[in-house]
Amino acid sequence: MQLSKSTAEIWVPDGLALAPALARVTHMAVGAHQDDLEIMALDGILPCFGQTDKWFLGVVATDGAGSPRDGLYAKYTDAEMRAVRRGEQKKAALVGEYGAVAFLDHPSSGIKNPADSGPRNDIRALIEAARPEVVYTHNLADKHDTHVAVALRTIAAIRELAPEARPGKLYGCEVWRDLDWMVDSDKAVFQLDEHENLAAALLGVFDSQIAGGKRYDLATFGRRRAHATYHQSHGVDAARMINFGMDLTPLIENPALDIGAFVQEHIARFADEVRTRIGKSL
Repeated sequence: MQLSKSTAEIWVPDGLALAPALARVTHMAVGAHQDDLEIMALDGILPCFGQTDKWFLGVVATDGAGSPRDGLYAKYTDAEMRAVRRGEQKKAALVGEYGAVAFLDHPSSGIKNPADSGPRNDIRALIEAARPEVVYTHNLADKHDTHVAVALRTIAAIRELAPEARPGKLYGCEVWRDLDWMVDSDKAVFQLDEHENLAAALLGVFDSQIAGGKRYDLATFGRRRAHATYHQSHGVDAARMINFGMDLTPLIENPALDIGAFVQEHIARFADEVRTRIGKSL
């Protein structure tokens, strides 16, 4: 498979040839940065771990050059950080027994540029080859511009595929914004209790971020546990850890749907819910 960047790479941890490695994929996630997959798409990683009939494909869109750095990594150049981040992502793929991990190696500026067709074409080619049942990406209400751009490129890539080549489900999952207020009737609430130790190990390999000044490990586990408790106001906790996602499937089932209007419907519903609840007690 020829991706648009000469520095791109598709790595298969167990050494299987690329074509059969992609053909076995059932779950796929497209994230902006190294470690985004392990934070937002754990619902796709866990069901595949230790299985022979389910396999996870992780796609990292950016090159990692702009990562924040401190401590041991404070003086690392962008080129050195790119190498470190790719190495960390490969370690996570080994720990999580991924079917494959693809490094598209685009700069963030390229991802955010709608005129750059490279990211969209790369994502489309991978989905077409893998034919995953479900795809995870960033949520469209994220406050990180690169995350939103990756989600948009993913939607555009899927819309270009023939209907029979599209995944059955597409979820936009939280990273930089909680999604409790956007979840419809629990259909995009992911319980993550299984393999808590695996979840910790997956994030622990990203030392350049943790030791470099961003405690994503603590923040991610704290958020998952908080979601499990605060998601329901009545009754005991039904899970120890959960993530939220926005069900984006309607956007790929009907390519004519306006993406901005789709998200605004969620926001309007949340506003109506708040207004109604306040009105009940006035």
